[in-house]
Amino acid sequence: MPEESNLLSDIWPLAPAGATDWLLELCGDGPTGFMPPAMPDAVWVLNAMYEHEHGPDDVSHHEYRQARLADGNTPRDIVAGIDLDAVGVATGGGLGRAEHPGPGWRRLRWAELARRTGDPVVPDGLLPSDRCFPSATKNGSWPLGTAPPTEGSLDRETWIRLIGILTAHSPAGPDTRCLAYYNPLTLGAVDFDNLHVRVGRLGDAAILYDIPEADLADFSPANLWAEDRSWVLCTDYDLWATKVAGPPALIEALLNDTDIEAVRLPWAT
Repeated sequence: MPEESNLLSDIWPLAPAGATDWLLELCGDGPTGFMPPAMPDAVWVLNAMYEHEHGPDDVSHHEYRQARLADGNTPRDIVAGIDLDAVGVATGGGLGRAEHPGPGWRRLRWAELARRTGDPVVPDGLLPSDRCFPSATKNGSWPLGTAPPTEGSLDRETWIRLIGILTAHSPAGPDTRCLAYYNPLTLGAVDFDNLHVRVGRLGDAAILYDIPEADLADFSPANLWAEDRSWVLCTDYDLWATKVAGPPALIEALLNDTDIEAVRLPWAT
């Protein structure tokens, strides 16, 4: 995609060395994303999950995969000589970008699932991750009619809405100068000596979701922040949510938005 790559480089060129030094000082090492403290406030924006209007709810993703393996309709997942189907569980979840699955599916709010199962939205002391909603799964596998959140990336709809809210709460609006950091785990190799940081306008942030470089194509940025450091977000590689740290007005806007689902976690503010 040479034309798209050139477009990206024109709009979001690589930032000078040392762009993440302040994050390293503020947060410590960021191998899965630099996790900021409250600045002065913070909130967690939850990745979307979806539910099919017709289910089924009585069959798990793992049971379905095992049945397809048994009748020969799908090949076994073998990596480096290890049969992953024999040693692991097909949870139904994934890693990286996601979006609305299409007709027949609806957004399943975390709060709705919490009311249904009796599980908390996020258990005390934990972060939003695959440890949430144990009552909704069968031996760790979600119902076939549920698409759980993915790890390591915002879903497309949440990314777009979040950028809109950040724009509304940044003094320069779409002209706000920002930096985007992709953690080494999304580079196809753990390369901590060549951190991938780009600089551009907040109004041009949509392209960062579909970055054409193959090694980064499956993830939204691990960190996005305003150059004036008025706000910063972190999408950790291992989590189901993005932490947004910034001024109280921004945090309240995220909590009160009807499209985004956000929660305060007092133990992780």
